[in-house]
Amino acid sequence: MDIRYLLPPSGNFYKANLHCHTVISDGVKTPEQIKADYMAHGYSVVAFTDHRRYVDHSQLTDENFLAISAYEADMDGWETDRNYQKTYHINFYALDPTRVTAGDTPLLERRYSDVDYLNGFVAQMAEKGFLACYNHPYWSLQNYDDYKGLRGFFAMEIYNYGCEIDGLYGYHPQAYDEMLRAGARLSCLMTDDNHNAWPDGHPLCDSYGGFTMISAPALTYPDILQALQKGAFYSSMGPAIEALWLEGRTVHIKCSPVQKIYMINAGRNCQYVVANPGESVCEAAFPLKGNETYFRIDCRDEKGLHACTNAYYLDELFLK
Repeated sequence: MDIRYLLPPSGNFYKANLHCHTVISDGVKTPEQIKADYMAHGYSVVAFTDHRRYVDHSQLTDENFLAISAYEADMDGWETDRNYQKTYHINFYALDPTRVTAGDTPLLERRYSDVDYLNGFVAQMAEKGFLACYNHPYWSLQNYDDYKGLRGFFAMEIYNYGCEIDGLYGYHPQAYDEMLRAGARLSCLMTDDNHNAWPDGHPLCDSYGGFTMISAPALTYPDILQALQKGAFYSSMGPAIEALWLEGRTVHIKCSPVQKIYMINAGRNCQYVVANPGESVCEAAFPLKGNETYFRIDCRDEKGLHACTNAYYLDELFLK
């Protein structure tokens, strides 16, 4: 029977934090300290996404570490009460920092309700060589009306560890599914969004809680960014996804021991495998019925930590 791998079966997986702040904006640590600390925790990739300021961090890259040059733009809704102020935050990752100048990294204008303007801005940034990620909609106080029309993003943050610490509004799979149901086609990331106001080891430390495992042939800038563009990754708070493939029209997954494995789709009839109390599961097989529109898999362990695949679309997998 025909086997098609949804996550590459060969190559390496590199642990990445794709949302990070340093002393260049409102973080506490220097980029050099971030590199050292994240490498000590098993990371190979960090995207430096300081607020409103793009900096090329290529000098930090070596054979064991890749620094992605990026920045975070924002556009606020200017309500009277700032406690309820909605906001768009977007990370822009440079596909090739050698081809980007300071003039290629503008800020967003204050046009909160103008989704056409925002989508146009994202399109212009794509032409300049940037990938756009829509950040933390839950923390941003946004709802379906705010993100249903967004287009041109390669990914959104399904989990933001810093936001989880800030107010338990880090994990928001509903926003991902609502965007998919509204017609967006994008991947999902788990990130730290760390500012490091609290030291490593402190219960409020906002590092090392949300990460992306990127499958690439080598730890080079082109390979990692191409893998992000292709969706060759999964995201996690802890559990590992070891293999994901199609065998005919059945989805197979293998993962580290977890309590629940769910295959979520555009409708209500999800499929799942759930372990008995005190036991665990580490694989599942889900036959596709043909009416799912898309599917994605969410694995949850005994600590309540999730690992998520990207969404896969039936009309792309089974072209007529």
